[in-house]
Amino acid sequence: MSAPLARLERKLGYTFRDQEQMLLALTHRSYAGRNNERLEFLGDSILNFVAAEALFARFPQAREGQLSRLRARLVKGETLARLARGFDLGDYLRLGSGELKSGGFRRESILADALEALIGAIYLDSDMQTARERILAWLAGEFESLTLVDTNKDPKTRLQEFLQSRACELPRYEVVDIQGEPHCRTFFVECEVVLLNNKSRGQGVSRRIAEQVAAASALIALGVENGND
Repeated sequence: MSAPLARLERKLGYTFRDQEQMLLALTHRSYAGRNNERLEFLGDSILNFVAAEALFARFPQAREGQLSRLRARLVKGETLARLARGFDLGDYLRLGSGELKSGGFRRESILADALEALIGAIYLDSDMQTARERILAWLAGEFESLTLVDTNKDPKTRLQEFLQSRACELPRYEVVDIQGEPHCRTFFVECEVVLLNNKSRGQGVSRRIAEQVAAASALIALGVENGND
């Protein structure tokens, strides 16, 4: 096992028994005839099921349409590509010369597809429970920022609009701490809102996610949203 791939395993939180499964998941169709497209198909199905199962349990009062919109947010290419960038996945992809020259290792669709392929590879290399655990761990920060209140808008947007509707100053976010190794950091953010005596806090694997969690906490403290939504 090469040192770079071992580093990727540590970032993913999973060690492959069959290294060929991992290599295949990282192989774009531009690189070789045998590529990650079949694994991507499998991983996409597993991801959608795990997300649906988790949302069904997390939001027992949610309607079908709400659950569908929340799942779409969790599994969309933008979300998956952001997670992939957090793993520096582009550095490990096997791409053809044309894709390398055109910056394919940064392309959102290629990163998202590779992450889905890795999910499929983890499932085949282990079992459904292990794949579920990895998916839920990777999406933990995303789940924390979800709410049934206007599922088309994120907490930061909803908080800003609420304050603007009352002619209040906009919230101020500050990173107060960063913990962990460079490849596996946790950001701690405080959100200051003029209508609240205390700052709300949030944490996540990126500053953006931590700010979303802090904004969601502020909305609950303001009584705008219910923490059980």
